[in-house]
Amino acid sequence: MKTNVLRYAAVDIGSNSTRMLAAEVVPGQAPRVLAAARDVTRLGEGVFRNGRISPEAMENAPRVLARMAESYRKLDVAGVRAVATSAVRDAANQSEFLSRASAALGAPVEIISGREEARLIHRGVMSRWPQPDKRVLIVDIGGGSAEIIASEDGRLLDAVSKPLGAIRLQEIFLTDDPPPPLALNQLVEFVDQKLDATVARMGTHWDRVIATSSTAAAVVCAVNRVSRARRDEADRLRASTAQVRQLYRRLAVLDLNGRRKIPGIGPRRAEIIVAGLGALLRILERFHAPSAYYSGAGVRDGIVADLAARGVGGELARMSREQRAEVERIASRFGITLKHAREIARFSQQLFARLQPLHQLPLAYGRLLEAACYLSETGHSINDAAHHKHAHYIVANVDISGFTDRERALIAALCRYHRKAMPQASHPEFQALPPEEKRALPLMIPVLRLAFNLDRGRHLDVELADSEIQDTRVTLKLRSPRPLDLAEWAASRVSEVFQQVYGRSVMITRER
Repeated sequence: MKTNVLRYAAVDIGSNSTRMLAAEVVPGQAPRVLAAARDVTRLGEGVFRNGRISPEAMENAPRVLARMAESYRKLDVAGVRAVATSAVRDAANQSEFLSRASAALGAPVEIISGREEARLIHRGVMSRWPQPDKRVLIVDIGGGSAEIIASEDGRLLDAVSKPLGAIRLQEIFLTDDPPPPLALNQLVEFVDQKLDATVARMGTHWDRVIATSSTAAAVVCAVNRVSRARRDEADRLRASTAQVRQLYRRLAVLDLNGRRKIPGIGPRRAEIIVAGLGALLRILERFHAPSAYYSGAGVRDGIVADLAARGVGGELARMSREQRAEVERIASRFGITLKHAREIARFSQQLFARLQPLHQLPLAYGRLLEAACYLSETGHSINDAAHHKHAHYIVANVDISGFTDRERALIAALCRYHRKAMPQASHPEFQALPPEEKRALPLMIPVLRLAFNLDRGRHLDVELADSEIQDTRVTLKLRSPRPLDLAEWAASRVSEVFQQVYGRSVMITRER
């Protein structure tokens, strides 16, 4: 299993639904969903009717957002991004909504452009279902807009956002139930008009068409007889254009009660399914697509993948500039060579991130580990013998700004145990720690000892290139111009403690 894990939360405030996703990201793997939620908030109904988010939606959406935020806050996420799309883009009272939505989330809500929405959809789909060596058309029918995205070998080639969302089309054309043929024809003509330039530019040759969003989910579920309760099973299922056309003709003549009886189409989706399905069918026809696959990925998945690619949140595991300056001041005062201490700290940060699936500690502990790398050898200034105990005394008593007393106590404990014995119930410095730190300390000690021992030669030229966590062993792949004999010996010195804490041996290999 690859390492370097971070958790992120994404909120997509769409024209029909508001969605939340919290996921854990490991490079090279599909994100692991930790929490997800979806609520129909129908912001677009008022906007596409009179240009404003309705009072009801203005009250309901923040309540939904507050519940979602409460869910992901429990997961210690490293980064959050919340976006609003078509309906909020068009709303005259968007400022009031953004203020109330941001307050409910405790995080800023940003309005994104149609192109940014398309980019995130593309990134989300490719993160969950890569498409190497394929020319792919991605179609997302939202509540207010439709995003049409051209992709080749996983790269975004072109993207457009058109005002072809299900709620928007419903409000403009399908005000009667069931809609009369004239209204349906007008809807098709409108879709055609919006598609002409895009079809001419993007072309009609595709290896695969992937449809996303709730309209696509309902269509694929209805075609494949998948109940709404089992909608997650529809991911990557296929519907031919002929089947989509047949479903459209069937639904277009039914009233709302009739549409609600169709398996796979939920009661709220039935209100707008004809408009969304009509747009999807016409897009498939205009791009000469024989079929479409459904993907459950969307803007939320794209946000998570984007945050991970930019390394958002990694700074939470590192000391601030002020903290580092203070720690370096103390280290210099006690005779520490800063160049070497910085290298140890850098290496410990890499190890902390790579071993996160094992220790599963909040990122903030990485800052305290980094501080300990600077201060663990300050005890030499008193006496080389038992210098780890002297370091504990120094850190516990010296005036260090930028850290709470509780944080300083854990840094001091790390200095105490960076060598020799592990924490014991009889040790007063261990007993003085709160329960949470008593649990964290043993998990951090092997990381700290590895960082010190792997740079024991003080050559400052060892890089952690990769790592692999297996059931019985952790392999650290190093990059170094020198033979790894010393590094292998250093790892052996930590192996017993590593085995004791994590139940795995540790092995050093060289990058080839």
